[in-house]
Amino acid sequence: MTGRIHSWDLSTGVDGPGTRFVLFVSGCPLRCLYCANPDTWHMRDGRDASADEVMAEVEKYRGFVTTAGGGVTITGGEPLLQPAFTGAVLHRCKEAGLHTALDTSGFLGAWASDELLADTDLVLLDVKSFDAPTYRRLTGGRLAPTLTFATRLDRLGVPVHIRYVLVPGWTDDPSAVDGLGAFLAQLGNVDRLDVLPFHKLGAHKYEALGIDFPLRDTPVPEREDVERVREQFRAHGLRAL
Repeated sequence: MTGRIHSWDLSTGVDGPGTRFVLFVSGCPLRCLYCANPDTWHMRDGRDASADEVMAEVEKYRGFVTTAGGGVTITGGEPLLQPAFTGAVLHRCKEAGLHTALDTSGFLGAWASDELLADTDLVLLDVKSFDAPTYRRLTGGRLAPTLTFATRLDRLGVPVHIRYVLVPGWTDDPSAVDGLGAFLAQLGNVDRLDVLPFHKLGAHKYEALGIDFPLRDTPVPEREDVERVREQFRAHGLRAL
């Protein structure tokens, strides 16, 4: 099984528990205005790699990541744009006894088979906004598929960590935050919710690609605003960090 990948790296923190081997695949159907990885948008900008090649690289770090309580995370781009390849790598990792995490917007959640999700120990689900018109302007896509996918993950009992990027003027509306909190509170599989402050660390990638960074003039959120949003989520019984 062959797919298009951008790169791989080691990461500690928000990509799942412990130190992770993180595989960045190429291709994404969304165009999030704050995207930090515009170099992964297009399949043509990646390179072909087989599941065997990926697993050979994973094996080089296997002892390190398992000792550190980690595993393998597939991110992008959007991993579900290549469901067969993503599923093959996840399955191989599960067979190897490694913890697996899938980092996705959920926009293509319908493309994930039950078998793929059975090989996924954790889904890192990036909910861009809970307001449908804002979601459309922010990403170019629709909110409904992500919510449908979240409900399906709950039905299947797949653990989920929610990612919510706080962008001033875009995702900081209190009513939208409360709406998302109420929706997530109905699910029994959400272990935590990470409120991630918008940043501009990927701006140099836009310059290198010769494209405009749409939120160049958008300020990063103040610390008190981040904490306010976390408290709103906590009010719904969620473990917001």
